[in-house]
Amino acid sequence: MSDDFVFLPLGGSGEIGMNLNLYGFGPAHARKWFMIDCGVTFAGDDLPGIDLITPDIDYLLDEIDQGAEFLGLVLTHGHEDHIGAVAHLWPAFEGPIYATPFTAELVRRKFAETGEHDAPIKVMDLGARFQLGPFDLEYITLTHSIPEPNAVAIRTPLGLVLHTGDFKIDPRPVLGEETDHDTLKALGEEGVLAMMCDSTNVFSEGRSGSESDVADALVQLISEQKERVAVTTFASNVSRLVSVCRAAVKADRSVCLLGRSMLRMTDVARQVGLLPNGVSFVEPNEAGYLPNDKVLYLCTGSQGEERAALGRIARDEHPELVLNEGDTVIFSSKIIPGNERPIFELMNQLTEQGVTVITESDAFVHVSGHPNRDELKDMYQMVRPELAIPVHGEPRHLAEHGAYATTIGADRAIVPQNGDLIRLAPGEAKKIDEVPSGRLYLDGKILLAEGDTALRQRRRLAEEGVIVVSVAINKDGKIKDRAPIFAKGIPQEDDEGEELLSLIEEAVDEALDALPRPKRQSDRDVEMQVRRGIRSELTPRWGKRSEIAVHILRV
Repeated sequence: MSDDFVFLPLGGSGEIGMNLNLYGFGPAHARKWFMIDCGVTFAGDDLPGIDLITPDIDYLLDEIDQGAEFLGLVLTHGHEDHIGAVAHLWPAFEGPIYATPFTAELVRRKFAETGEHDAPIKVMDLGARFQLGPFDLEYITLTHSIPEPNAVAIRTPLGLVLHTGDFKIDPRPVLGEETDHDTLKALGEEGVLAMMCDSTNVFSEGRSGSESDVADALVQLISEQKERVAVTTFASNVSRLVSVCRAAVKADRSVCLLGRSMLRMTDVARQVGLLPNGVSFVEPNEAGYLPNDKVLYLCTGSQGEERAALGRIARDEHPELVLNEGDTVIFSSKIIPGNERPIFELMNQLTEQGVTVITESDAFVHVSGHPNRDELKDMYQMVRPELAIPVHGEPRHLAEHGAYATTIGADRAIVPQNGDLIRLAPGEAKKIDEVPSGRLYLDGKILLAEGDTALRQRRRLAEEGVIVVSVAINKDGKIKDRAPIFAKGIPQEDDEGEELLSLIEEAVDEALDALPRPKRQSDRDVEMQVRRGIRSELTPRWGKRSEIAVHILRV
């Protein structure tokens, strides 16, 4: 069979977050695969006990079992939706990991948290070009909201494609190099079959704005404040952290970091030489002795995270900082869709304390790290791909991007969903198969499959509580004893003031008394009788059907 060159997204196409993309080369029965990015998304309230969600890579593992070769994982940058699943999924495929220095250090620390210290992380220079089997790969420097963002040019015997990763086109980045326009234009001259491109801001007109412009605005805003100032932003945006620190110095304020992510990111940035000279911090116990107008706190919690530093401050639970009337909190961040409720709750808590809250709607304190429409146009006009394949977006983003791409340089577009196997070459590119894809849920240290029984049960427990009945029955079918009923998540009283626990206890006793002794020999009959008895009393009064567990002890 002849070789083909294929693209397969397993995460990030049809959603924002959880990016994982596969590229394959060779005959269908023995392809060589490599992966670009391996990210997570974060669970919502509908998944109690679950913090992270990863892509399901069973298809790749089945391919490997059937003789395919996995060549490695290539990371574009260090955001969680691109690297957050690496330490959790890597043990299943155990290939080498390629990343530039900042991203490599973040991943190394993630492995250390899981107890893995020997993962084969290969640190690559910015602009590096290297070979993975039939793939000739080249890192291309871009700009984004984290250090060292890269596109990946993928050359094969059947043609060249470009995977942009996340990017913007920032003419004045605070840290790092500008977008490598020359190399992107050279790719366009070379001829690009397809470009897999960031779709996040496709509905936003114009340009996303420069980090340097935000830095200038922060200098003015922070200098105007008279009392304590706290700034919250994404800890991964090291450029923003540097801008805040420089603005604090110009306002004669010392900077204190609050929150583990802030400490970790600044430590990594310092370790790989990204923190400029003159950026320094004071410890929280020192900051408390400084005059109010001489200190600035840089905090985690811009998305309303309950356990982050700003959330604890707003609830007056932080051991190092109490904010008072006249103090100011600056949200140098955007509201990620889905986080509105906790963020607004956090802002309200601060406002009730007399704190002034400033957001991007009040001042120029944030710009996106993703390309608006004019930046997408710039990218397409530099690269000039024959085919546009939008990724990193919900279905509406991908559809809009595909339509827009054909007006700014691409001959046509294919809009993928997770699991779409797309043949890029030879011949006209097209979808040739739909393979299994899905999600895995990180429950503590265990990855659960989508639809796992434990998750369904936990949702039900969260919604309707649990009742546990324990009863001892002897060999003659006589009820010897019944332990106190265990009930959690059940209201204490109904709307008429009757105690529900007492009603449940009476229902259990009546149900057991009504069951003939011969039937008490059957665990199944006892369980069914007790459940029916409880529900006959509880459901009409409460309107819900709690989980009921019946434990039978034979004595």
